[in-house]
Amino acid sequence: MAAAGIPPLHCPLPHQVNPHAEQARRHLSQWVGTVGLIQRESARRRFEHADFGWFASVVYPTADQERIELMADWFAWLFLVDDQLDDGAFGRDPEHAGQVVAGMRAVLESADDGAAAARREDLPTAVSSLADLWRRTASGMTPAWRRRFVQHLEDCLTAASVWEAGNRVRGIVPEEDDYIENRRHTGAIYVCMDLIDVVERLDVPVELYGSAEFGEALDAACNVVCWTNDIYSLEKERSLGEVHNLVYVVQHHRALDATRAMAHVCEATSAETRRYLALEERLLHRYPDHADVLVPYLAGMRTWIRGNLDWSSRTRRYQSQSGATAPRPALYLEPDLVVTER
Repeated sequence: MAAAGIPPLHCPLPHQVNPHAEQARRHLSQWVGTVGLIQRESARRRFEHADFGWFASVVYPTADQERIELMADWFAWLFLVDDQLDDGAFGRDPEHAGQVVAGMRAVLESADDGAAAARREDLPTAVSSLADLWRRTASGMTPAWRRRFVQHLEDCLTAASVWEAGNRVRGIVPEEDDYIENRRHTGAIYVCMDLIDVVERLDVPVELYGSAEFGEALDAACNVVCWTNDIYSLEKERSLGEVHNLVYVVQHHRALDATRAMAHVCEATSAETRRYLALEERLLHRYPDHADVLVPYLAGMRTWIRGNLDWSSRTRRYQSQSGATAPRPALYLEPDLVVTER
């Protein structure tokens, strides 16, 4: 599916929707209010326009009801924190952001998996709600998976709060290679791929996960997801002066006009999808004894590629209203998400 001005993307994968999609939507609407992530009506309207419950349902179509609700909650948390880092003063204050990230790290490393922190009222909402997520996610997962997930989430938050924030403060448009590498972290896509293990109840062996073949396939799938998001979010991000978008990075450093830069990134995304599908075959051929883990994990990466395209192309989060200006961040950023004064 292509929006106006966006060339079609190659994606020969079937559209799927979780049968519990409506329940995920209802649960998520209640959860964000219960944990305090959404309080004001203006923030709720913007949040509901994004439709994160449906997003989770098209990228994790095989999750049972409990797990699809958990996935939807993770999406809400990740995107709301991302908004604070991208659109608010928080994303231009590396010192403050570093303090909040340290609080999040303490939750992830706590002996009780965040159970006590989830009940505290003296923590920023972003930290206490993370604690609620972590206590529901970590149970039953292996130590290796927990270490991997925590590292990926910390890499995500650090890249966003230090690398991106530093670029904003110094007025830097990152080089393409640097951007592509860091985008997989700032986009939290490694975190989201880790959640495939939760949904499918997988235990990917450390040696398999660390292999060159697995890593190359994973990075290719993550690139497709991140670049697709950049394609569809370009207008919204540029309206706020954001430079961390592959289309804009290409336009800036290659001295292209906007149309040619968009075409270039769309072509690159389609090529990366083809490369991922070839890497799938190579990975399965190289590790036939791990097919019981690889088949569902690769299926999860496929649904991420397809579902992210479906969501990105239809969500109102990235669509501007005809003749309307982009909403000011002050209208949709909850003030106490990253501060302790409640």
